[in-house]
Amino acid sequence: MKDISIIIPIYNEENNIHLLHESLTSVVSKISSSYELIFINDGSRDNSLSIVKAIAANDQHVYYINFSRNFGHQIAVSAGLDYCTGNTVAIIDADLQDPPELIQEMHQKMKEGFEVVYAKRKSRDGENFMKKFTAKIFYRTLARITSVEIPVDTGDFRIMDRKIVDVLKHMPEQQKYLRGQIPWIGFRQTYVEYDRKERHAGETGYTYRKMMRFAIDGITSFSTAPLKFATASGFVVSFISFIWILYALYSRFIIKDYVQGWTSIMIAVLFIGGVQLICIGIIGEYISRMSANIRNRPLYVVQDTNIQE
Repeated sequence: MKDISIIIPIYNEENNIHLLHESLTSVVSKISSSYELIFINDGSRDNSLSIVKAIAANDQHVYYINFSRNFGHQIAVSAGLDYCTGNTVAIIDADLQDPPELIQEMHQKMKEGFEVVYAKRKSRDGENFMKKFTAKIFYRTLARITSVEIPVDTGDFRIMDRKIVDVLKHMPEQQKYLRGQIPWIGFRQTYVEYDRKERHAGETGYTYRKMMRFAIDGITSFSTAPLKFATASGFVVSFISFIWILYALYSRFIIKDYVQGWTSIMIAVLFIGGVQLICIGIIGEYISRMSANIRNRPLYVVQDTNIQE
């Protein structure tokens, strides 16, 4: 059992790993001499894995988990949580946007009695307006529609007590959203603020497509608001359609003022059909998640690791 574990998911981070290792070693060794750095290679296509293996050969504190393919960031973090042994566990990305030095401050906060300390961004350098804007809208929308108090302007960069990790390991859902799961668990949680730096090197693996999928996972995992929206839309459309039918009958049989044609029919069909497709799509998202969990496949497949179980 270690005093502290640091979990680092990596995907094509060959230009960042050496500097990250040096920074983390310098920071964590000041906290305790009993620590481990766990790198999870999430199907990298560059030399990330070979670099980590070379470091591990010369540093007994470094461990690696190599996936058989790319399973995704949240799954990589989950694998680190499964394998780590620390009484305190921190999560940090490998791009050096989140400063390793902040781990000391977060660890100090835990000594005040908190079980979770997360890092809250005051600013985000190196990101375009659209990414900042969509992230801001998403986190605030999610905070409003969920019953769980999910902190805004935060990522996965945080430190937590072992008891939190033990609970997370018993939450087997396939669509992981740790930023929601950890607040859901509860206990005393607080934050420290920081300015997020620009990525040190390389390109982010979070494309807009992955960000959209991540957002959908977050919403469907912690809110039934989309289903309520689908139900409410059905009632609204039904009410509008009923009024439309009354008006059509009134025009046809009472005032005899109507035009034979397809315009109103097409409008009605497209309007109702569009709402129906939206509702079916929302319901389908929830059903697909139920199906994935029922299949009960493993979250990830490990090709090789230097961790002795």
